[in-house]
Amino acid sequence: MAISTTRTSFIAIILAGVVAGMAMAQCGNTCSPDQCCSRFGFCGTGPDFCGVNCRGGPCVNNGVSIADIVTPDFFNGILNQAASTCVGRNFYSRGVFLDAVGSFTQFARVGSVEDSRREIAAFFAHASHETGRFCYIEEEGGASKDYCDETKTQYPCNPSKGYYGRGPLQLTWNYNYGQAGSDIGFDGLGTPETVANDPLISFKAAVWYWMNNVASVMNQGFGATIRAINGDLECDGKDTAKVESRVNLFTEYCSQLGVAPGDNLRC
Repeated sequence: MAISTTRTSFIAIILAGVVAGMAMAQCGNTCSPDQCCSRFGFCGTGPDFCGVNCRGGPCVNNGVSIADIVTPDFFNGILNQAASTCVGRNFYSRGVFLDAVGSFTQFARVGSVEDSRREIAAFFAHASHETGRFCYIEEEGGASKDYCDETKTQYPCNPSKGYYGRGPLQLTWNYNYGQAGSDIGFDGLGTPETVANDPLISFKAAVWYWMNNVASVMNQGFGATIRAINGDLECDGKDTAKVESRVNLFTEYCSQLGVAPGDNLRC
């Protein structure tokens, strides 16, 4: 998983709001009834404020039923391709996934019905790539790797813990575990292994990462989602095989869900 782009997104949204004359102030009780509170706590109108991760006001939600798109046939069609010996076969399930997305009311619910189907295809393409179609729960060899960024002092690493990839999107780095834990309710820094032991927390952590780092670039094409997740290691010719793996999964799932994959598939 790539380093979070939250800070860059924050700057871009604030600048956009200032230029448009829409960024008012930290939300609190200052937003007018026709304004939304953005994910970064500013009042305004338009998709940057009322779209992905809107925190209050007339937020956009297209009312799509995720369960009607992620059918048992779709989900189990992915899971059943994992070998019977895979630990993920008895860990990941459609029911837990649906429970998890219930905590994220805008996941795949911004834009048209086609946009929702495309976003779901993208999420499952990345999850399938990261986990071998739900075979793995933890990153292979992850325990031997150092995912502690000591510059993120607000998220101090526990020296006895490893912040390597776990769950559907292989959550990594101390700051992601720390933020995810704070937002969805587990001790991400003290017990990061929760993401590999609790299926609900595991899916919630994946959807949390998606909403905070990936969903906002869906309108730029699937290639932008690859860059948001693992661009430093795969994009710009660094690992074309992995890019093609993600793209092939995405186009496969788009076909299953009856939606065109769109442009800009690679990074």
